[in-house]
Amino acid sequence: MKHSEPYNAAVDIVRKLRDAGFQALWAGGCVRDLLLKKEPKDYDVATNALPDQVRHLFGKRRTLAVGASFGVIIVRGHQPDCDVEIATFRSEGPYLDGRRPEHVKFTTAEEDAHRRDFTINGMFYDPINESIYDYVGGKLDLQQHLIRAIGDPLERMQEDKLRLLRAIRFAATLQFHLAETTFQAIQTMANEITVVSPERISDELRKMLIHPNRSDAIKLVQSSGLLKPVIPELVPLWEKEEYLPLWNRTLDRLAQLTTDDCETAFAALLLDLPAATPSDQLDEVHQICKQLRFSNHSLHLVHWLIEHRTSLQGAPKFKLSKLKRLLAHENCSYLFELVHADLTSQKQPLKDLEFCRQYRDHTPIEVLNPPPLITGNDLIDYGIKSGPEFKELLTRIQDAQLEESIHTHEEALALLTRLQQT
Repeated sequence: MKHSEPYNAAVDIVRKLRDAGFQALWAGGCVRDLLLKKEPKDYDVATNALPDQVRHLFGKRRTLAVGASFGVIIVRGHQPDCDVEIATFRSEGPYLDGRRPEHVKFTTAEEDAHRRDFTINGMFYDPINESIYDYVGGKLDLQQHLIRAIGDPLERMQEDKLRLLRAIRFAATLQFHLAETTFQAIQTMANEITVVSPERISDELRKMLIHPNRSDAIKLVQSSGLLKPVIPELVPLWEKEEYLPLWNRTLDRLAQLTTDDCETAFAALLLDLPAATPSDQLDEVHQICKQLRFSNHSLHLVHWLIEHRTSLQGAPKFKLSKLKRLLAHENCSYLFELVHADLTSQKQPLKDLEFCRQYRDHTPIEVLNPPPLITGNDLIDYGIKSGPEFKELLTRIQDAQLEESIHTHEEALALLTRLQQT
């Protein structure tokens, strides 16, 4: 059977550790994915070799000590997707900051398994002998489609409170169900998610929203009590009876999306955010994105999509200049996706959207977004100084070009002369 380059690289690392006299096994998510017949995105190796021994074996130039104090070394592959994280078997001290243990103790594979988060992530695999090492019941839970915390769920969640969200993500994206005691622990601790950094929370939300099961994920985040502290602005949608239809529509809208774009999905989540005015809603959207530490690009895209949610309405009757400007916008394809999901969730007709799609698909880019016939330099040569009139003249001349009433530089200059005389 032919395997991928990352697979072969991870096997080679296990073999090299074994040949040097160490124990070495694949660990965590890659084992889960292999048992689910999925190609792992990356491979992690667990070993009894100490970090310094790993670095000595693979060489300082090929290794990165990203978490040496916790026993973690990255071995660089010949290709970027062939990097492998090697961690020394360890048990952990208390998590006083809700994220990292105060100390670790290097130990055995079995003890290492018991400090991991969920049973389906707590298994080891020997790729040489093709055997599973399961000290936590992960294989059975995988067969039963169950997300279960290892040991005491409250204790596991206290160690790293991001696990509250990770449990939800695994349940939704794998279409598994949460063990009752694990779900109860999440509900009990939901308000403590705020101790986790916004960046880490945002990353988990992103992983949920780019997945086709995003609607189920958000439904679980809400029912577990986690969405309330993460995005409190959404709370009225499910707590106030008059807004409940909007919440159901929000979940349906998310289900209708076919994109793997996070910003479009996040815009779909916030599209019916309760607010007194559209301006107030956009202000809240901006604030939510800032709180979750979105990049400027992501923030502006989410904001633009919500601001333009109705911009395609009546498109067949638009002036050509308005229609072309909208369809030439760099975010237009994202808007199409959002509008399609929104209208479908409301069982509204798609004729305006389909008109825009057809027009955009069948109009050459040089017609949809032609280079300007005149520039600001032409206006300066004409003796016009910078100011409000400057931009207005350029816009009016571009309108005429988009309306296809002028086609050449000379015609644009002639129009400029006429505009100056009025």
